[in-house]
Amino acid sequence: MIENVKAFLDAKVAQYNQPGFIENDPISIPHLFTRKQDIEIMGFWAATLSWGQRVTIIKKCKELITLMDGAPYDFIINHQEPDLKRLLSFKHRTFNDIDTLYFIAFFRYHYEHFESLEDAFLPPNPLKGEQEANQKAPPLGDWGAGLEAFRSYFFSLPDFPHRTKKHVSSPSQKSTCKRLNMFLRWMVRQDNCGVDFGIWNRIKPADLICPLDLHVDRVARKLLLITRKQTDWQTALELTARLREFDPADPVKYDFALFGLGIEERWGVQF
Repeated sequence: MIENVKAFLDAKVAQYNQPGFIENDPISIPHLFTRKQDIEIMGFWAATLSWGQRVTIIKKCKELITLMDGAPYDFIINHQEPDLKRLLSFKHRTFNDIDTLYFIAFFRYHYEHFESLEDAFLPPNPLKGEQEANQKAPPLGDWGAGLEAFRSYFFSLPDFPHRTKKHVSSPSQKSTCKRLNMFLRWMVRQDNCGVDFGIWNRIKPADLICPLDLHVDRVARKLLLITRKQTDWQTALELTARLREFDPADPVKYDFALFGLGIEERWGVQF
């Protein structure tokens, strides 16, 4: 049974983990850039805004890029106070101008102390810009601690808007942390297929947790990869543990298969 499921999912990974997947997915947004910091910033933003129709998500991300003069990192580092006024018009669902301005403030603070956003996810928590050498990811299976530390760091600036906290999830909230895990997949996974970026190397693909939304959850249950009744952080861990049986070094590659099967299901394709 396991061998049959693995072979089925491997075939679906090969089908969807290819450049044709990019155009209609939010990952197309960071693919507009070559500079590492631009990829990180817009990758994080695209993942954060990823709810609703993908066409709308992509459109809103491109609007945000335009508001930052087509150069997110340069705008964040070098903007003056009057430049922020144009961003007061930006909104996507419940994400509004207050959230936008705080994201910019956080990114500016972080990149004044660190070269890469990867440092924000590595313990110890880099509060107050205290960069420490040889930072490593949390032990395998304990990635929840890394996400908790990131959220604490993200909201460490004085007078952060409390409303913005709903846009950055954490395991302690019993969230699957789908958007954060998706962003980490984009940044960390390394292969030659051209979809994920693989620009981070201190977090390993083996450490990642599979992004889990309602569509992936439904497909995974059909394939008997999930037995837990709830859909929460522990469910994401359960799914990832099963996927590690198929590929211990790169379990999250199967996100392509599960997500792709969810798309096929919406098209009426049975499996």
